[in-house]
Amino acid sequence: METTSRSVAQTPAAEGGQQVPSARRAVDGYLRASFPWYGLDEAFTGPRWLMQVGTAADGAVEHGSIGHGHEPSVRADATGEDRERFAVVVTVAANPVRRSPDGTGLLEATSVSSAAWLAGVGLLSFTWPGQMDHSLRDDWLEQQTETAWALADDLDGPEWSTLSLPVDGVPTPFHYRESEFGWVLAGSTRQGVHVGAYGRGMSAYGLGFAAIKDIAEYE
Repeated sequence: METTSRSVAQTPAAEGGQQVPSARRAVDGYLRASFPWYGLDEAFTGPRWLMQVGTAADGAVEHGSIGHGHEPSVRADATGEDRERFAVVVTVAANPVRRSPDGTGLLEATSVSSAAWLAGVGLLSFTWPGQMDHSLRDDWLEQQTETAWALADDLDGPEWSTLSLPVDGVPTPFHYRESEFGWVLAGSTRQGVHVGAYGRGMSAYGLGFAAIKDIAEYE
């Protein structure tokens, strides 16, 4: 999937574990999307907040993330799981293979694997092994990003299990995996989009997803 920011699903947190203020994007980017946005359904009554959108080379919005619960910070030790309870829902437009804006090549189709990769890298952006020096984090993140891509490209592999969760009230199969850093899942909806999610401190087993009626309310 070709986007303008392929390395992370949202802006990484600043040193010291605090979220960079610019990480929360204006609602305008979300309003430009030609597809419906998804978040947790009405059973979740906690805070909800915008993160950012990802665009293709021609400026078209291809995916974006919406947070639920505590705004996460970089986790440097296991105790952070008790302090932070969050789930981030990633919506990805279901695009076929298509010609690039300049006509010189083809853009890859999006798929459930696209949602799984964005969710996996999103979780990594808020993860930092406590024993690691700050100067080594970029190398670690690059290595783990490649691992997340390999896992997303093998959704039928042993690292994934199947989890059924409601989407717009309809039971829907998701690919699901857990790690020491949290959990990741991905699936598709009947509304022509793929949905990924990641989180920690909040169980994925009790979640449900629904199309957001008015994204402008998140401004």
